[in-house]
Amino acid sequence: MNKPTHSAFADTAEDAIALQEAQSDPMTSDKATEIAMQNTLLTPRFYTTDFAEMDAIDVTPVRADWDRLIAQMKSDPNKGHFKKNDKWQADWEGMDPALRAEFIDFLISSCTAEFSGCVLYKEMKRRGSNTDITTLFQLMARDEARHAGFINDALREAGIRVNLGFLTQAKKYTYFRPKFIYYATYLSEKIGYARYITIFRHLENHPEKQFHPIFQWFREWCNDEFSHGEAFALLLKTDPALTESRVNKMWIKFFLTAVYSTMWVRDHQRPLFHDALGVDVTWYGQEVFRKTSEISKQVFPFTLDIDHPRWRPNLDRMERASVQVARGKARGGIVGTASRVAGMAKAAFAFVSIYTIPAIHHDVPASPVMEPAY
Repeated sequence: MNKPTHSAFADTAEDAIALQEAQSDPMTSDKATEIAMQNTLLTPRFYTTDFAEMDAIDVTPVRADWDRLIAQMKSDPNKGHFKKNDKWQADWEGMDPALRAEFIDFLISSCTAEFSGCVLYKEMKRRGSNTDITTLFQLMARDEARHAGFINDALREAGIRVNLGFLTQAKKYTYFRPKFIYYATYLSEKIGYARYITIFRHLENHPEKQFHPIFQWFREWCNDEFSHGEAFALLLKTDPALTESRVNKMWIKFFLTAVYSTMWVRDHQRPLFHDALGVDVTWYGQEVFRKTSEISKQVFPFTLDIDHPRWRPNLDRMERASVQVARGKARGGIVGTASRVAGMAKAAFAFVSIYTIPAIHHDVPASPVMEPAY
């Protein structure tokens, strides 16, 4: 059997990572890897969890839906997709320098987020013995490794790349209980789908705004994100308490608020990127929230009220507070520290104000299965 020569064709995450690391060219950027190494409230993190608890999951309550999803993922519809072809015409030299900086930041953050999922899924596959669970995580790790490798290929043309092997060894890991992994990862996969498909559909209607070819790959990319979210929806369905107990409903609301507000803050700090796409960043944020909220009805018993009078003003307060925190940190000293602490207090107050907005409740369907509809 011939070995793949590109991560787009790799059958496992290990093969995809090895193929990326084999490209040890002089374009490796310490700065890009340094950015990926950062651990802040806005940067993607690497996670670890109680793998024994996850390995004990029994998918019997969702067996029929589970087997269909695994079969679809095993068929590997996107094999070979994440590779440059004759449609790839990137003009880094002609890009406005300020836009280039924001776009590179977007790509590094996206690469780190994709690889974060790969690392977690790969570890679950390595440590587990439950065939249902290890098979799922092996397939998801494969997809995420391909995504991260594809972004790194795009970054190479700008003269940099993220050292994925170094990240695995050196980046700090954050421990999350399994149920927190389910909530956070389910939302990150579904919001990733909503983000990518919203941009893809916008550029279908406005092709003149496509300033880089990577956006042409977003449709198939977001369908990977969607299927990963479906897997976590099924995991959440294996135990009714995960979505029905009072305490867990509070945690679900917390993660919804945290994921939405983090996206809002991060996107509003890339104004040139969104201007170049011809996308109003405030409209984009609300549109992604609407799509994600509609999708999340498949498993969560409520959605956030994103039209509430307190919603937008407090998201904007969080964005301004984030800027204050960053500036205070950069300034340092007593004045900088005081400014940073004050900014953190403002962000916390705004978060609580959003969290306490009454949720919109609904009935949850017996089966969470959905198909991409956007």
